[in-house]
Amino acid sequence: MAFTTSNGRTQSALADINITPLVDVVLVLLIIFMVTAPVLQSGIDVAVPKTKTVKEITEERLVISINKDQRVFLGNDPINVNEIGNRLRQKIRDPRRQSIFVRADENVPFGAFATVMDSVKQAGFANVSIVTQPMDANVGKR
Repeated sequence: MAFTTSNGRTQSALADINITPLVDVVLVLLIIFMVTAPVLQSGIDVAVPKTKTVKEITEERLVISINKDQRVFLGNDPINVNEIGNRLRQKIRDPRRQSIFVRADENVPFGAFATVMDSVKQAGFANVSIVTQPMDANVGKR
């Protein structure tokens, strides 16, 4: 589209938007998110035991993790074993209906696991599940 100014010069208007810079920025942001997403989801490194029967987790729940150094985490935050009950009560209003998952490394002594389970039970949570990993289908078959 062209138009004439008062002094007789002809000028054209910019009718098209240059989207090349927009595409460049979007691609750079996509690459950044693709690189950082696996790092954000890494969480706590726990090698859970393998079992034959594993129930699929279908919804987001509170997870208490015990790593191989016997450090305890609520979600991704480190927590003292003695504070588990108070922190769970702060996050959850109805302990009878909420499920809690406990992930423990397979090399954690049973005493440490039992201490965490006892703290959760004393906080009033009756529905506590232990997180395991499915065994390979070929293991045990000969």
